[in-house]
Amino acid sequence: MNHYDVVIVGGGPAGSTTGSLLKKYNPQLRVLILEKEKFPRDHVGESQLPQIGEILNEMGCWDKVEAANFPIKVGGNYRWGNDPEPWEFNFLRLEEFKEEPRPAKFAGQRKQTAFQVDRAVYDEILLRHAAELGCEVREQTAVVKVETQGDRLWRGFAHRITALHLNTGEQVTATYYVDASGHVGVLRKALGVETECPTQLQNIAIWDYWHNAEWAVEIGVGGTRVQVMSLAHGWIWFIPLGPTRTSVGFICPASYYKQAKKPAADIYNEALQAEPHIAKLLANASRRGKIETTKDWSFFAQRTTGENWFLVGEAAGFADPILAAGMTLTHVGGRELAYTILALHQGKHNAEWLKNQYDQNQRRRVQQHIRFADYWYAANGQFTDLQAHCQTIAKEAGLNLSPTEAFRWLAQGGFTNDILGQAVIGGFDLGAMKQMVQRFSQEELPWEISDNNVFELNLENSKEECVAVYNNGEISQVKCYVRENGDRLPITGLYGLLIDILSRTSDIEHIYHYLVSLFKTRFAPEHLRVAIQHTMFCLEVMTLEGWVTASLNPDKPPLKISMPVEGELHYTRRK
Repeated sequence: MNHYDVVIVGGGPAGSTTGSLLKKYNPQLRVLILEKEKFPRDHVGESQLPQIGEILNEMGCWDKVEAANFPIKVGGNYRWGNDPEPWEFNFLRLEEFKEEPRPAKFAGQRKQTAFQVDRAVYDEILLRHAAELGCEVREQTAVVKVETQGDRLWRGFAHRITALHLNTGEQVTATYYVDASGHVGVLRKALGVETECPTQLQNIAIWDYWHNAEWAVEIGVGGTRVQVMSLAHGWIWFIPLGPTRTSVGFICPASYYKQAKKPAADIYNEALQAEPHIAKLLANASRRGKIETTKDWSFFAQRTTGENWFLVGEAAGFADPILAAGMTLTHVGGRELAYTILALHQGKHNAEWLKNQYDQNQRRRVQQHIRFADYWYAANGQFTDLQAHCQTIAKEAGLNLSPTEAFRWLAQGGFTNDILGQAVIGGFDLGAMKQMVQRFSQEELPWEISDNNVFELNLENSKEECVAVYNNGEISQVKCYVRENGDRLPITGLYGLLIDILSRTSDIEHIYHYLVSLFKTRFAPEHLRVAIQHTMFCLEVMTLEGWVTASLNPDKPPLKISMPVEGELHYTRRK
């Protein structure tokens, strides 16, 4: 009875997402979740992105989370870069956000927004939900020893797990083991899996919780934005978690923390006092009075899979929290892991292909978020007394380059990796990405496809491979063109549509009229412009990466595309 199909170490969002989806799609599986602490418990990392809503809905716990009355995150207010004035990004246009009673269903505008969650409440909701679906959940149960033996597939690099010893004196075994223990990496460390830190971003986070702080922004019923304010030596987050509770933290480089030679509480208090906007919001609030600290080292594991084990969530990798991507990476990873284990259990697809797809997805996402975070820090002219720190990041991020060259550096993170079939990095679509680069550089960024009107498909020196698509509990294969340099072009979504069109015509007028006639049958009139725009984003990416060759026929008018330097940034949710 101590043998399970899956044993998950860690009961946070990574573990509960994986466990819930395993039991949803295969109720017969024996799934054990081991959690060393007793829930509820506080945890940092409260700001979400819209992709999570889709996964909560799939897990069957959206209504439970919505009923907790967490603030609706519609975007964020930033003071970042050389501009001392705050600016904002939104998940949807605010004029489209309607006041509606809560709790609400996962529909309409709520598919485009996110939550700001009190992790003590949120994590317990998810863990209890996993238990209701049939996972065996054991709290205050820690793994004290991991038994391993040589791995037959990657001899000399890792191990397979044979048993886990618990603090209760028990021993459990499983067909598959999952490390969802966060940055502690209980199984990762026992297996000897090394991590890589490809960045100068080595920061310290200091935070506390406040009671009765003012909300900086109130939009409709329960809507707000997080506040991110940079100082000369770091940045402050301000995240309302409910009607009366707010998370307020300060992040600074580890080097600054060491050089200051002050208690963390003093550094924290000085930072809050130095920011008038935040100080005003906290003027009539009271603190919990328990300062907490952690290191925010961006890293990714060199491997996330083995013969019978997987890493998920922060055990697999962590990207600096400036873009609030941590929980999204965790939930998305948990979902893809559940699908992978389900397929392995059912004997569907090649086992090594399944593991390789999971591994590549997790490590690529973390790496591109790290690259994106590098750029944000490098562009921050506010860090005046940390110039050496930012100069080092800037050198790696390519900020000594022109805006076009800096954008190309960012694009190497892979616009075809994040959301299959869409031109997205870290949830930011191509338009928002270009706007962000322009905002930091104060120069308009040219479009590769602008001033051209002939677009020819170029698939030379590529080969076809299959990539995984995760949907409704099943993994399907989609063909993808791949080049030796790692560039890939999935034959699905808008990319697949363009490949089909470009195989028949190269004239932009024909391409445009075909798209209009097609999208009129698929979208409401008010969404037609956005559909065309996102297709042009994909054409831009294909041209940027050399999948399409753009040229000008002087006898016909060229395509004209531009993006204003100023303007709202918009986030793209997973479709």
